[in-house]
Amino acid sequence: MSAMVLSAENLSKRFGALRVVDDVSFSLHHGRLVALIGPNGAGKTSLMNVLSGVLRPDSGRVLFDGVDVTTRDLAERSRAGLARTFQIATILPESTVLANVALAIQAKCSSSFRFFAAVAREERLNEPARAALARVNLADRASLPAGALAHGEKRRLELAIALAMQPRVLLLDEPFAGLGPEETAESMTLVGALTPDHAILLVEHDMDAVFALADEIGVLDRGRLIAWGLPEAIRADSAVRAAYLGEAAPC
Repeated sequence: MSAMVLSAENLSKRFGALRVVDDVSFSLHHGRLVALIGPNGAGKTSLMNVLSGVLRPDSGRVLFDGVDVTTRDLAERSRAGLARTFQIATILPESTVLANVALAIQAKCSSSFRFFAAVAREERLNEPARAALARVNLADRASLPAGALAHGEKRRLELAIALAMQPRVLLLDEPFAGLGPEETAESMTLVGALTPDHAILLVEHDMDAVFALADEIGVLDRGRLIAWGLPEAIRADSAVRAAYLGEAAPC
């Protein structure tokens, strides 16, 4: 088994009486992609928020390389080597594609966090930004305003921003949402190529993508992790098929 990088230990989170994450434990390992599936409202994004530092759990721990990072926020975890994408691409539409990535690098490297300092002349930022854009096939879009990109290109830009942070862990929240078949296929190829160099947690509703990419799959229901295993085992689980994969339960 490859090295364990990120570990969730008995994580729980409530919003009032609603328990959105309920005693969840699992680990992510270098070079492996774990997919997290479940119906809307199952707690997938809430769990991603707890893992990335957007939310603090009510109980349990998050360990990164064996170090307890439960009280560290999103920025601190990013600097440690954890990158997160969101369901809706978070970019600066008026800035160039290159500047969006360069600003992310500046945010990680600069203790002053001068987010809107001129980056166009800073080759120490632009060189790794161009390399990240090349990895997601956006090098030829570098000088365009980010807002001018097509939807699929914006999703790839967000992935480039994550990669520019040189993460060890990638948390990908529905990266294929809203993409057409060709864009989905291209993005699946990109994510698959990233897996050997990262530990990846993928939240996704596209079951074809999930079963094509995942080394392991976890199933959430009402905040609880109700199933975990190899794709073949999850596909064969009658309860999972009936509840989440759109198949009728056997009589």
